Amino acid sequence: MTELPRYEYVKLADAIAADIASGKLPQGAALPGERAMTDLYRVSIGTVRRAIVELRKRGLVATLPAKGTYVIGMPESDADAREGDGSNV
Repeated sequence: MTELPRYEYVKLADAIAADIASGKLPQGAALPGERAMTDLYRVSIGTVRRAIVELRKRGLVATLPAKGTYVIGMPESDADAREGDGSNV
C-alpha cells in the first residue's frame, strides 16, 4: 500500500524530533528562531510555526514568549509507546 504524502510542517517536525532523539538538540537546547529556521530548512514561516505547534503537542518543546523555543523532552520510541497503551498483551 502506498503511503499518503505528508504535510511539510509534519516533515519539519519529524526532522527536528529526529535531531532531538539523536542528541543533536539536547534537552534544554534552544531551537533556532523562526526566521532562521525558514532559511535553514527552506520553508515558509507558516510551516515553521505549525511544526513548532506540532512539536509542542508531542511534548518535545516549550515556547517561552520573547525568549524562544526550548527542548523539554525526548520522542517516545515505538516500543515505549506500545508499552504505555496496554496493547502488548
